[in-house]
Amino acid sequence: MPAISVDNIMSLKRIRKIENPAISRTVEKVVDSPSGFEGEGFPVRRAFAQLPLEIIDPFVMMDQMGEVQYEVGEAKGTSWHPHRGFETVTYLIDGVFKHKDSNGSGGIIGNGDTQWMTAGAGILHIEAPTEEAVMKGGLFHGVQIWVNLPSKLKWSNPRYQDIRASKLRLLASQDATSLIRVIAGKVDNNAGPGITHTPITIIHASINPGSSLNLPWDPKFNAIGYVLAGHGYAGNERVNIKSGHAIQFGHGDYLEVSASMVQDSRSNDLEILILGGQPIQEPIAWGGPFVMNSQQELMNAFKDYHSGKLGVIPAEDYIPHNINT
Repeated sequence: MPAISVDNIMSLKRIRKIENPAISRTVEKVVDSPSGFEGEGFPVRRAFAQLPLEIIDPFVMMDQMGEVQYEVGEAKGTSWHPHRGFETVTYLIDGVFKHKDSNGSGGIIGNGDTQWMTAGAGILHIEAPTEEAVMKGGLFHGVQIWVNLPSKLKWSNPRYQDIRASKLRLLASQDATSLIRVIAGKVDNNAGPGITHTPITIIHASINPGSSLNLPWDPKFNAIGYVLAGHGYAGNERVNIKSGHAIQFGHGDYLEVSASMVQDSRSNDLEILILGGQPIQEPIAWGGPFVMNSQQELMNAFKDYHSGKLGVIPAEDYIPHNINT
């Protein structure tokens, strides 16, 4: 996994050692993530499909895209499509992907970069492999997280953040056996570069075989883990976890994740995403590309899209497409 790393982890700032009477978060549930396809046919795992929305709030969903080795001509993306009422966070671990939206924002990300698009009141966008990726093939692997917006922010102006891998906040565990990449929010008062509308934290940790990570976590936040690769254990209870597992942690001051002594051929370390936030606790009306608070708002979103109020596809980029209505 070529996500951003360091030559000497000992050079990084270390998170603090957990002291009593800090409370370890229990493991409430571990679920497997079903497989499917998205966009023009790229494989995904629906990371949170078996966890209720009220548990993952303020997140709506997360797709693990790949991990897939494309042959020449096989790379796929999405066609132009709309969004309203939430944010998409695309963290690309392997490969390259390009983004363009109806506001004129966009760019190319790869190997640890993040695209953060706030759809807000509405926007159209497209995500696709580069021409070089189509011509040459190669490894493609990443995640896309949908972050809900509270009702008062659903009508905010669209915003785009291009977060380079080199800008992530890199930390070491207390014993320097785990690398922690802070994409957004704070870990032990160390902030990542992502600018958030709602209080959330998103990190990617690599844990050496046989090592444990005790991660301080805001007591007001929920905590969800997702195993990108490898084998290990979650919680003080040492519940078995492996690639494709989503972990729901309970309340507390910190969480514990350990890596097995033997990992699989895809990764030397246990690779895990950990994310959480302060629940919004508002009604959710979710239909296709829109996340609103009521069915009427959802119907209005589809109506506004079809009438062109969510943006216009640039003439040179027009690709016919359909969305479920």
